[in-house]
Amino acid sequence: MSDVMELAQQTFIQVSEIWVPEGDRLVLDKGNYGGLDAFAAASHRESFAKSEGLPGKAWAEGRPVVLKEFDGSYFKRTEAAKEAGLTSAVAVPVFAGAALKAVLVVLCGDDAERTGALEVWEEEDGLLMLDEGYYGAAKHFEWVSQHTHFPRGQGLPGGVWAASAPILMRDLGSGYHFIRADSAGKAGLTTGLGLPIPSPSGKTYVLTLLSARGTPIARRFEIWDARASRGAAAEAILTDGICERDGPLWSTENPPVSPPKVTAWQGALGQVLGSGLPVVKADGAGLPVGYRSMVALPIYREDQLAYVVAWYL
Repeated sequence: MSDVMELAQQTFIQVSEIWVPEGDRLVLDKGNYGGLDAFAAASHRESFAKSEGLPGKAWAEGRPVVLKEFDGSYFKRTEAAKEAGLTSAVAVPVFAGAALKAVLVVLCGDDAERTGALEVWEEEDGLLMLDEGYYGAAKHFEWVSQHTHFPRGQGLPGGVWAASAPILMRDLGSGYHFIRADSAGKAGLTTGLGLPIPSPSGKTYVLTLLSARGTPIARRFEIWDARASRGAAAEAILTDGICERDGPLWSTENPPVSPPKVTAWQGALGQVLGSGLPVVKADGAGLPVGYRSMVALPIYREDQLAYVVAWYL
């Protein structure tokens, strides 16, 4: 078995792809298919009108969409996904104001070992409620999440809501800031990344990615602040990060005197700054040593790029 397939089998997310608008349809820009060549070929033959398929639905509704099973659904690549062992997906639209920049789609398989969480939280009557989530084998944690809600500022989703900014949480099973710590610890969840997802409707959505050590979403997470960037001089500054191998990349107690920076078109992260689009890398080129793949997602405030979040395997 190839190293690529072995890596894909060890991760919670098996496929990541970027769909971009071209005329009145979404077309595939790039993807990381982890050796699932037949599904990759089916995806390259596909495109989506507004409201069509999972990417088109996220575009039309202006919100992140979780699809927990494909059979009998509006998902267009069901047979190819079934052959590849893929069973669920999350589509995350990237809007700059009212303009759609791209849709990130991540796909997962379901088995007794794969544990993690991809959650969409939606504001209703002053509270964040779980809209939908995919948890793999973490069934008890799923039940707890379905019965949990967050006021502004509480827990990871509420903290993202209050800050209107991405937040990275460590040690989910023991951290007092993580409201579901006990069930997270039992599920083996270790690291959480919470992202504000802007919607043209103005409604509040928060996406949370919760990673377990055995089947990680990523082995390295980074948050870059690009709020001071404008035009050709665009740059972003690392404001938080953690890596399984290197430990914390940032310390709030002792922040670096000269924090790492990236400028437009400098490496994979610079591509996000320069283009304003998400980036998926599958070949390791231009990534930190020891990583083969990454996803970098821009977060907008109104029509201005504010943050870039990245996760690496």
